[in-house]
Amino acid sequence: MSAHTSDTELKLVGKLILEGELHCRTGLHIGAGKGSLEIGGADNPVIKDSFGHPYIPGSSLRGRLRSLLEQSRGLAVPSELAYLSRRRGQEVRIHQSDRPGDEICLLFGRSAGRMERATGDSLDNRFASPSRLAVYDAPLDPESITAQMRENLDDELTEVKSESAIDRITSQANPRTLERVPAGARFSVRFVIDILCEEDKVLPSVLVEGLRLLEDDSLGGGGSRGSGRVSLGKLRLTWRSRGFYASGAPETELAAEMDLAALQSMVSDPAFAPRLVE
Repeated sequence: MSAHTSDTELKLVGKLILEGELHCRTGLHIGAGKGSLEIGGADNPVIKDSFGHPYIPGSSLRGRLRSLLEQSRGLAVPSELAYLSRRRGQEVRIHQSDRPGDEICLLFGRSAGRMERATGDSLDNRFASPSRLAVYDAPLDPESITAQMRENLDDELTEVKSESAIDRITSQANPRTLERVPAGARFSVRFVIDILCEEDKVLPSVLVEGLRLLEDDSLGGGGSRGSGRVSLGKLRLTWRSRGFYASGAPETELAAEMDLAALQSMVSDPAFAPRLVE
């Protein structure tokens, strides 16, 4: 656990940039919302950009990583959860604590002020913790949808998976359709971690831990029914010190064309942190 304290001076040391490819091992569905329902289209369309290309919103990827890390560390329990919002009958709870060295709160950010806990007394954070992690929208690589794949697709870039929910009493089938990006598609991902103090140098290993958890879990909807299995590859890690932005100092490439297991081994090595310097 980080020894970060509330009075630690926060000043940009540099930015650690992780880029690579996210590969769909099974069909991927990240929903566009009911407002996007089209006549004759799938019941549950995927989210698309203004050019009609599917993409992975940074918010979806970031939220999934946070959820997996909270579960892995035993933080997805009522005593560790606070209400992010409670409106229109919908409740959103996330992990929040007032512990200065809480790595999840450091990586994803923490707001100051009073928050209602799921159980127990209200949480009163006396100081904010800025988010260190930025996760960008991941665009689809159209060339990953090959001509052979397109022959079997329902749309130019997507497929439609038919499912049926079975009533347990009447055995009546309730058919539904789910639009998915097909297995074999690739997306370009980009993560940026701001290193603001000495203690932040442990946070890259926390991010990579979340990415490894993601590979053995799922992304998007329908994960328990086979959708959303992904993997990451061709990872490139770059360090840009404050001098890169202030005076044009060169960036440092720390890794190129690396897989996730090798990257985890590198960032978990005690010798890695000293490389994140001016």
